[in-house]
Amino acid sequence: MKLSEIARERGIRFFLIAYTDLFGTLRAKLVPARAIDVMAEDGAGFAGFATWFDMTPADPDVLAVPDSSTLIQLPWKPEVGWLAADPWMNGALVEQAPRNVLRRLVAAGETQGLEMRTGVEPEFFIITPDGQAIADGADTQAKPCYDQLTLMRRFDVIAAISDAMEALGWGPYQNDHEDANGQYEMNWDYAPALVTADRHAFFKYMVRSIAEQHGMRATFMPKPFSTLTGSGCHAHVSVWRGGQNAFKGDDELGLSPLAHQFLGGVMAHAEALCALTNPAVNSYKRINAPVTASGATWSPSTVSWGGNNRTHMVRVPGSGRIEYRLADGAANPYLLQAGLLAAGLDGVAHARSAGPRLDLDMYVAGAAVEGARSLPLNLLDALRAFEACAPLRAALGEAFVSSYVKLKRQEWDSYMRHLTAWERDATLDC
Repeated sequence: MKLSEIARERGIRFFLIAYTDLFGTLRAKLVPARAIDVMAEDGAGFAGFATWFDMTPADPDVLAVPDSSTLIQLPWKPEVGWLAADPWMNGALVEQAPRNVLRRLVAAGETQGLEMRTGVEPEFFIITPDGQAIADGADTQAKPCYDQLTLMRRFDVIAAISDAMEALGWGPYQNDHEDANGQYEMNWDYAPALVTADRHAFFKYMVRSIAEQHGMRATFMPKPFSTLTGSGCHAHVSVWRGGQNAFKGDDELGLSPLAHQFLGGVMAHAEALCALTNPAVNSYKRINAPVTASGATWSPSTVSWGGNNRTHMVRVPGSGRIEYRLADGAANPYLLQAGLLAAGLDGVAHARSAGPRLDLDMYVAGAAVEGARSLPLNLLDALRAFEACAPLRAALGEAFVSSYVKLKRQEWDSYMRHLTAWERDATLDC
């Protein structure tokens, strides 16, 4: 059925044709329903240089061709439909576009009969519109995680988001107040990697939109408040073959040899993956944070894995899946999935070992583990590791890696040119 016919059937007046750029920003055009069939065929035109795509003003239009299978009718504004789009230019897919990168990796897995399925756990803060404080002034407990009173004070916002996911068929199954004051997490069913990435991209937009409707603001910033726990975006990962979970096995954790090899790839390239899953300057204030008001940061600082133990970078919470706990709220939904899939497939291709499982509290005893690798201290270190990682370069594509590193280095340079109040306070009398 043509999109124009769907529009008439569902009462859609406009379509948002949207793509995600290298910095994770959703870019869109609002297209009247009468023009959608032409746009579906030819794409909506964008100036690539005007977004984070490493292009110049001399480049021709980027044509965002919508994927009709992604259609979401905005639950809070049903006259508008949202469509994830694939950017094209000069008759070819834009190689560095995040959704295109992920699609290539998904196709590479399919050639081996493998399909990665994931679920994400995005954490976010509900804050005042000016961004200076959490919105709930009564949310002051030292350990506020799972607190019923604070959760229910935000019932209208959380319920509206959960109801929207239910209406969209995502299968939401739990919502909670997280470890930091003003922080929440919402979960929905796992799905193939590309589907999860599309939903993750829309989820961030939806959460912000619904928070605004209630006079508040939502942020996925990794560490918006220095004394509070940062916002992660944990990813639960399994790989399927022939309709069966190929991660399920008979070892003591319920993992298969394939799962261990995939995990081996994630462990081998952990420092490089940080450039994708922890892509902001602020990300490294979460990873390397001191103990927070609640008593723990809940974020990893060491390349390690274990069983059902939340102090590790990767934990195994149950049979047939692993949980990657490193990613944070700034992660580009498509690059998070692409990075994990690229690293995991490399692990499978080379039968990489994940190394020994550590059954200890990494926050207490991690420093004493012989040979333990620390995660990058800052974005620049992560970018250097990523740039030097030949397997990820090959899997993700030279065009993407070059553009991404170039733009992210520019971001780092911009940060370094910024003089902070701390520097003045600590250095004026040096």
